[in-house]
Amino acid sequence: MEEKIEAVQRMQDYIAEHLSETITLTALSSVSYYSPWYSYRLFLQHTNMTPADYIRRLRLSKSAIKLRDESCKIIDTALELGFGSVDGYQRAFFREFGCNPREYAKSPVPLYLFTPYGVKYRALRKEKQMETVKSVFVQVIEKPERKVLIKRGIKAADYFAYCEEVGCDVWGLLQSIKSISGEPVCLWLPAKLIAPGTSEYVQGVEVPVTYDGVVPDGFDVIVLPAAKYMMFKGEPFDEEDYCKAIEDVQTAISKYDPAVIGAQWDSSNPRIQLEPVGTRGYIELLPIK
Repeated sequence: MEEKIEAVQRMQDYIAEHLSETITLTALSSVSYYSPWYSYRLFLQHTNMTPADYIRRLRLSKSAIKLRDESCKIIDTALELGFGSVDGYQRAFFREFGCNPREYAKSPVPLYLFTPYGVKYRALRKEKQMETVKSVFVQVIEKPERKVLIKRGIKAADYFAYCEEVGCDVWGLLQSIKSISGEPVCLWLPAKLIAPGTSEYVQGVEVPVTYDGVVPDGFDVIVLPAAKYMMFKGEPFDEEDYCKAIEDVQTAISKYDPAVIGAQWDSSNPRIQLEPVGTRGYIELLPIK
């Protein structure tokens, strides 16, 4: 089974690296080391999508971010992301997101973007351990007053429980909303911000305090004051080692005393977790005062 999961992961990696090019089943077969027919079957089995659907959804989501953040022509976006024609791209965009790309570029709204989770890393989850001790970088940063659009869970206190309660599609929606910090966040809320019958752990996106845009259905808006945070950042890690990378940073946090810089933990503001990205290291931010 592990060999087949590795094969699907290689196909996912190939797609990510060649997204703007023509991607054939023959090319995917060459990196999976199985026949085209069997490669197709494996991909569908482990991702619940055909390779064509996976590629189409990933291209459309990449194009949405490009339209949101750049002043670019629809035709250029369509061709750059591998679509054969503008008409075909517009129809696919509308089917995927329910709006026209030209209208979206003028007035971006929250969309459920496709998030391509690697099958290898999902399967490994917590089994693998890193053997070497990693350093953790510590720095004080400041966050401005801001609003946060959040999706609450039920009882979740961590990422895995939250995904089981809410689903993983929330992250794709959050990525479609332009954030003042450049990416969505996961929060452990203080007691005063936890609504009755909802979870401590939530996912959300930080926006300007003046934000008056669309709030997705089922989301709440909270306002957070300007605050100082202690950022704990681990070393870069191999993606399959992400659970151990998180553990190393959280161990460093548990041993750290902010009194060494004349501060103390601030329980009135949320603790923040960023998406574990191997190339930059795992990051958490704890509020101080």
